[in-house]
Amino acid sequence: MEVFRPYGFDRTLFFTTLALIAIGLIMVFSSSAILSNEKYNQPFHFMINQLIAAGMGIALIFFILPIRKPFYENAYFIYVLLIITFVLLALCIIMPAFGKINRSVQFLSLRFQPAELAKISLVLFFSFYIQQNKDRLNEIKTLLFPLGILFLAIFMIIRQPDYGTALLVFLICAVILFIGGVSLKYFLYTGILSIAIFTFYLFKASYRLDRIFAFLSPSKDSLGAGFQIIQSKLAVGSGGLLGVSLGESTQKLFFLPCVHTDYIYAIVGEELGLVGALIILIIFFIFLWRGLVISRRATNLFSQVAAAGITLAIFSQALLNISVVLGLGPPTGFPLPFISFGRSSLISTLFGIGILLHISQRKSTSRRKK
Repeated sequence: MEVFRPYGFDRTLFFTTLALIAIGLIMVFSSSAILSNEKYNQPFHFMINQLIAAGMGIALIFFILPIRKPFYENAYFIYVLLIITFVLLALCIIMPAFGKINRSVQFLSLRFQPAELAKISLVLFFSFYIQQNKDRLNEIKTLLFPLGILFLAIFMIIRQPDYGTALLVFLICAVILFIGGVSLKYFLYTGILSIAIFTFYLFKASYRLDRIFAFLSPSKDSLGAGFQIIQSKLAVGSGGLLGVSLGESTQKLFFLPCVHTDYIYAIVGEELGLVGALIILIIFFIFLWRGLVISRRATNLFSQVAAAGITLAIFSQALLNISVVLGLGPPTGFPLPFISFGRSSLISTLFGIGILLHISQRKSTSRRKK
């Protein structure tokens, strides 16, 4: 039994999310104003688009919060969302490439990256499947269907190509299965198959190997594959303790590519220094803490697994992005959640936050009696 408390959501998680969005809007403007002015003849293009996406995402949260029934646990909602995700992923493959990649579906002037939605829809699907089959979860025939869905999603995302997101999706779903109670022996079998698949696609595209070699020794190709890594480290290193001041970055002057997307944390380190970079990292750890608290207090297995899955998906992506910026991992193309420019990423992430906050409103009556 549970009690639903409208708007009795986790305030710490909510204000943590707002803080990250606010920081993101500031840093998107700071990092993109010059590029925006050159491409669109006005400096606010990227910030306005990010602000619109933030507004849509926050509106979606407040639409979700008062709904009394947990619609995200409904089988029809989950499977329809999953079908929509796969249809959009398929459309990416057949649509004209944008920037030599097929990661977006375009409607008029709007582009959406369904791989961002896939992270949330797969978390909900796996959580639902674990809830429905918790007594038969360690039977191989029970695991075949969700694993088939997972590998189909991975295949479609890799084809875009988006190797990093495909690998992240696999790891998130593997963690969810582990949390749900799947035996370790199945991870061994699945791990062998997944290693074979990811190794095949790693060697299939030479630029992926170049990124790994550049990560191991960026100075050997300082003007090629190692350029971003070197420029990113220069940006972070030049910030010192307190930074060069907001808006005063030199690396964003077309030295460091993708400054408002994948490498925005480097501009944070340059303009706000070690202090600013650490504050953002601490806020993400607060987010992790509150998300796991919501998972632990959830009223049923689905909510526990879904809350943990959404939290870990967002936090692990943030940690991976920061690691790449600091030169602790090869470039992957992950945006920094809430902060990097990206409408698809921000709206999909805030959809996940809405579900997290809704779960936090549902309280167990047994806990209240204690």
